[in-house]
Amino acid sequence: MLNQYPLWKNLLVAFVLAIGLFYALPNLYSQDPAIVVSGSRGAVVDSLLQEKINTALESSGIAVKAMEEKEERLLIRFPSTTDQQKAQHVIAGVLPENVSYALTTAANVPGWLLAVGGKPVNLGLDLRGGIHVLIDVDMDAAIKDKIEAYTGDVRTALRSRKLRYLTVKADAKGVDVKFKDAATRDKAEEILGNEFRNLGMETRDAEGAYFVRLTLPPAETRLIKRFALQQNITTIRNRVNALGVAEPLVQQQGERRIVVELPGVQDPTQVKNILGATATLEYRLVDTEHDALDAKNSGKVPPGSRLYKVREDGRPILLKKRVIVTGNQITDASSGFDQRSGSPMVLVNLDGKGARRMRNVTIDNVGKPMAVVFKENRIVGRDAEGKPIKRLVEDVISVANILEPLGARFQTTGLDSPQEAHELALLLRAGALAAPIDIVEERTIGPSLGQENIDQGFKSVIIGLLLVMVFMVGYYKVFGLFANAALIANLVLMMAALSLLQATLTLPGIAGIVLTVGMAVDANVLIYERIREEMRVGSTPQASIHAGYAKAFSTIMDANITTLIAAIVLFSIGSGPVKGFAVTLAIGIMTSMFTSIVGTRALANLVYGGKRVKKLAI
Repeated sequence: MLNQYPLWKNLLVAFVLAIGLFYALPNLYSQDPAIVVSGSRGAVVDSLLQEKINTALESSGIAVKAMEEKEERLLIRFPSTTDQQKAQHVIAGVLPENVSYALTTAANVPGWLLAVGGKPVNLGLDLRGGIHVLIDVDMDAAIKDKIEAYTGDVRTALRSRKLRYLTVKADAKGVDVKFKDAATRDKAEEILGNEFRNLGMETRDAEGAYFVRLTLPPAETRLIKRFALQQNITTIRNRVNALGVAEPLVQQQGERRIVVELPGVQDPTQVKNILGATATLEYRLVDTEHDALDAKNSGKVPPGSRLYKVREDGRPILLKKRVIVTGNQITDASSGFDQRSGSPMVLVNLDGKGARRMRNVTIDNVGKPMAVVFKENRIVGRDAEGKPIKRLVEDVISVANILEPLGARFQTTGLDSPQEAHELALLLRAGALAAPIDIVEERTIGPSLGQENIDQGFKSVIIGLLLVMVFMVGYYKVFGLFANAALIANLVLMMAALSLLQATLTLPGIAGIVLTVGMAVDANVLIYERIREEMRVGSTPQASIHAGYAKAFSTIMDANITTLIAAIVLFSIGSGPVKGFAVTLAIGIMTSMFTSIVGTRALANLVYGGKRVKKLAI
């Protein structure tokens, strides 16, 4: 047994290690305190704004390490956190209303390394500092709002068929419609049954009156709750993205809660104001009789019209002052394709009041454009007492032609792509919070605590690594050195994989790395004990090496696959911290399989292969 790898296998091991070293390299560079300035709703961070910020910082005597334009955002680096803290107040005073800022950190990675995809691992909230918020969504309010919308629709349906009713009342579980006689009730039952197929229906007679009751089935109730949660998540995610925070986390927790994590943000009051802000939508007719650019340049807006700007490109547009319907009257929105033209479209459902207004306006305006205006109260600064200053921001998010008179259901066309239609449908459903929210938990983690967690995590990895390496060398001698080299290579490959995947490293993730350090040598212990057993029964050193790796392979595979399955289960059903642990554990298992089996075998072949050996140092 010569125990020699073919050349291609040795080159493969060297190539994998070289790639691992290269992509793990960005994690060795330091992190600079930084502020990210980003625009939203059509605002642009340009050279003029950059110069304005630079002038304000210089006049305040605040040192700036560098300013970089990255992905339509301005990244400002500072020599220290003290300069960063001072600069945020200066920057907040010069930013326009549609531009926001966020405190963060930025890796000092060279440009040539970034150009080939070399990025450091993203650090989680517990390692970087920031704000953790747990939000509870009021599902009872969401159901109540839906029942109230159905109440209006029931009135509209009965009036349109000229059926007289005595009262229409809503309660927490449904809608009761009262009639004077049984014949009218029976007609109404048929009409409402066809109109509201998704609702439960029952009739009863009581106190000389006749009733039809519409109720929400359990499936419809679950659907309302799921839509309310999804809409609130979309709204909150849009607001968080406007902050310009790096790697924000907005995700569902359970059936009615939302977790928001904002690394680098240190102002909880600002976060609560943004998350709880209100927003709405308006449909208005476009003023096609006057030129918007002339109105903007001259400052003379025609009577009966208002000047807006289109969010997508910032161009001016004139809209009629009269509001057709608002977002509060939208009960649902979904994206799809126009059956006539095949182009992307958004299907909108209105309540009874909104449907009447929409039909009355659009009957006389077929062929004319109609715009969707997004309105939001935004925090644009703070007064002398530190209280937030709010300003109403209004942008046109869509302009489309009215193809026919519209009613309770109509479609918005003129969209560029199915993705844009999908996003517009989400925005129409989530322009305002679908249900009230309550912040039930709030934690602020300072950067110093995050750095302390990093230091302690790094120390635990080093201590665990040293203890394992000392044991392996003391017990397995030269083969222990092979295992130690594989262990170091395993850590390098793990960091490279986390960097390439841009995974977020958390404190539980570091625990997964520590666990992997201990588990990574298990394979080598199995192999080395098998080699020693072969030598005890009289096999030659070369035959013992070959048999050790061959016979231990199935046991190693079985042990690692079961652990990998456990990691996959943890990732699929666990929350954020558990997911972080599962990711590092899974990556560690796969990289350790390569280094412990292929890597140590390559070293053993290099030292002992192709030679006549009488004794092994094991």
